[in-house]
Formats: sequence, C-alpha cells, structure tokens
Amino acid sequence: MRMSHIYQPVMLMTLINNDGEASVEQIAKQFAERDEALIEYYSKITKEMPGRVLGKNHGIVSVKKGERNSIAGYQLNDYSYLTAEQKAQLLQACQQKYEDYLDARGQQIYKHRRKSSGYISGTLKYEVMKRARYRCELCGVSAAEIVLEVDHIQPRSLGGGDDLSNLQALCYRCNAWKSNKDNTDVRAYRCMHEVRESNCLFCTVSKDRPFVQEAELAYVIKDRFPVTDGHLLIIPKRHEPSWFELTQGELAQCNLLIKQMKEKIMDEEKSVLGFNLGVNAGEAAGQTIMHSHIHLIPRRKDDTSNPRGGVRGVIPGMRSY
Repeated sequence: MRMSHIYQPVMLMTLINNDGEASVEQIAKQFAERDEALIEYYSKITKEMPGRVLGKNHGIVSVKKGERNSIAGYQLNDYSYLTAEQKAQLLQACQQKYEDYLDARGQQIYKHRRKSSGYISGTLKYEVMKRARYRCELCGVSAAEIVLEVDHIQPRSLGGGDDLSNLQALCYRCNAWKSNKDNTDVRAYRCMHEVRESNCLFCTVSKDRPFVQEAELAYVIKDRFPVTDGHLLIIPKRHEPSWFELTQGELAQCNLLIKQMKEKIMDEEKSVLGFNLGVNAGEAAGQTIMHSHIHLIPRRKDDTSNPRGGVRGVIPGMRSY
C-alpha cells in the first residue's frame, strides 16, 4: 500500500476498531485527533481566548505551569468543593450556553476553519503544490511536516476564480490564520484591482495589441519596440506606478505568467537559450510608462557580440567586470 499521508492506515484502524464499519464523521474525527497542526491551532486558541478570559479576567480557572514556566494546562478553581449536584448543574448550564450560541450564530462560528466552497480538481491541486515545491508559500514549511492546502489568493467571496494564477499553497496554520491576521478592512480590496487611468497606455491597451496571455490580475502583451524577437511585457491590470507597491496576489500572478511565457517560448523556439528579466522602477531607472511592468527578453547565442554582464548594461561602463 503506497502512502502519501496517514489517511489510509488511520481509516483502516478506525474500521477495524468499529467492527468493520464507520461513518465518514467517525473517520474524520480520527484524522483530526492525529493532526498536529490542528492541535497546535486550538492550543493557541485555548491560551489566548478561553484560558485568558476564564483565568485572568474572571478567576474561574488557574494556570498549571510546565517546563520553562510555560502554560501546561488549567484547573477549575474550588472544584473539590463542588457537590455532584452542583457539577451536574454547572454542566447543564454550560451545555445550554453552548446550544443558545449555536442557535444564534449557527455554523458561522466555524467559518474561519472552513475552506472556500467548491471543487478544485486533483490535477489543479498537484500543479499548485508542484509550483510551490511542496512548501507553504507564506511561512516556507515543508509538506513533510504539515499538511498543505490550496488557498485562493483573491478569495472567492471577493470574486476570485479557480484558475491556477489565483491559487497558492499554504500550510494548515497559515491558511487558517490568513483571514484574521490583522484588522485590515478587506472590503476595500473588492474594487482595488479595478483601478485604471484613462490616459495610461497599459490601462487602455488597444485592440491592435491583443493579450498573449491573461490572468485575473495581470496580462502579457508583445513589446511594441522589441529588444529581441519575442520580447514580452508582463503587466498588472491595476494602475500602480511602482512595482514595489504591488500586492502579493499581483506579484504571484505576474511571476506565474513569466514562467508560463518562458516555457512557451522555449518550447516553440529551440534557439532561445536564456532570458533577461527587467523592471524599470522610477524615472531615474529609465521608466517612461508610469504603470509597473516587467520585461521578458529572450536571448539567443550571438544575438550580441558580448552578452557578459546582462542587465548590468543599464549603465554601459559597468557591464563588463
């Protein structure tokens, strides 16, 4: 039995321990009990929320210290003085509070733990993981240590699609914490990427310059004054003069387009042996169109007498070294 995760043996053990059959929920609970990332997530929740409120704020529980003065657990204050009847009453009161909260909020209380609705094919998930080299694209942790998930860079709730350019690999923790990482009002992002300037060449690309490739937040066109044959421009759709002010989603989609165009060019033309990538950021750096963009320039053997130095040639005297 080939394994890519613990799921198969855990499912079999669950079936064996339940006389040969088990519900999906029973099997899922066994996965959850063994999920170190899930345990870590709720351990953090325990210390930061109910542990603090019931302990420091109200004095109902006390902290039990572990190694290096860490929080190892909690104990209910004066528990030994409670009668069996009082324990039963307390349990009943807590159960009622729990049910009242569910009645008022429903399953929305677990919304932050649920993935976006909809189906992403295994093939697409594989492409996302392969592109990320099986590491979380936020914290860098390996898939061998923590389960990776496919995340929407531009959330579905804000109109994001399921195309590869809008997907990234995040570990279970980063994906869970991403939406409430700070108090930024994400409603502003709904229209952020629609910003255009009527007098900007790259905001109003004419029909005589069709897109070579397009993603949700960026596109590719041919350079009107190519340095070499096949010279392309990768351009974020939002009007933003500075490359350094692009969002992570825009950068991710631009980088994906760069890789796709590089592979396409090399597949179609075997004479291409290398590329120059260039960004002109600011007038002092030679930027003439104040809409950020990156140049992808195919290079061939002997297309110049001395290619040494490459992009260092922006200052001719510094090209050779």
